[in-house]
Amino acid sequence: SGVAWNQSQQCRLLGPEQVQLCRRNVEVLPSIVRAARRTQALCQLAFADMRWNCSSIQRAPRFGPDLLTGTREAAFVYALAAAAVSHGIARACASGELPLCSCGPADHGDPGPGGRWGGCGDNLSYGLQLGAAFADSSAKASKPGTHGSKAMNLHNSAVGRTVLSDSLDTKCKCHGVSGSCSVKTCWKGLSSLDEIASELKSKYLAAIKVSYRLVGPRKQLIPKEMDARPVTEADLVYLINSPDYCTPNLQLGSLGTQDRQCNRSSAGSASCELLCCGRGYNTYTEEVEERCRCRYRWCCAVVCRTCRRRVQRHVCK
Repeated sequence: SGVAWNQSQQCRLLGPEQVQLCRRNVEVLPSIVRAARRTQALCQLAFADMRWNCSSIQRAPRFGPDLLTGTREAAFVYALAAAAVSHGIARACASGELPLCSCGPADHGDPGPGGRWGGCGDNLSYGLQLGAAFADSSAKASKPGTHGSKAMNLHNSAVGRTVLSDSLDTKCKCHGVSGSCSVKTCWKGLSSLDEIASELKSKYLAAIKVSYRLVGPRKQLIPKEMDARPVTEADLVYLINSPDYCTPNLQLGSLGTQDRQCNRSSAGSASCELLCCGRGYNTYTEEVEERCRCRYRWCCAVVCRTCRRRVQRHVCK
């Protein structure tokens, strides 16, 4: 976070396969750093109520076995990271942050009743081009003997960018007396990364287990189960089954769920039965402070009191 990215010598902090990209595009690095942080935060948010809660991503780029061995979890992280990098660059172009790109190309279609094209759309094409170069460079430089993982990671990164591309839609802002919206200025904009992460989590839950084997003249990612549907460009894929993440196992990258807080009234993945893996849970009570009795004071502030209340917590054994 303390790196002065306007100094190209700082690019040596990156992996060897990304150094030249960094030196040629040093002004893009702040956007990529923000994308990495967003990937960490959104992954942990998306899986906060599941046995695997993405806590291992905090050690990036030094991934553990859960993200290095071709798991379903690795599929999600690579897809989200690829989408986040391209998203960040596309938005940075539109905001005027980058000197080598600007707004996305103008749309010549009909923006709808009362609409007119204007504003500055996200530059998706530039974001996809440069984002793919950064996100895929390490996978393309993988060591011999890891071709299956390389193919999987490149496929899942492409899925992330596909979800991002599909999110590009017409955004409009209303103008007119008293919000009448008699005139709308419209542009092409991307969905938020929160929405992209949510879509990718759905794909994670429906991911296809594959093997990397010879089909005709070249190797491809083929469904492991004969009755599984064919792999498409919209599917996340994985090579090996994940551990259940119930108990600690450093070889498998499992941290276990002991001492995780669960929801006794839930029937989903955050329930004490599922999150605690049938081991049971302990209940304790704690006192919390929160704002209460808030009221508006003219002009212009909201004044609140501080209240205390007792809440029950349930923690896995």
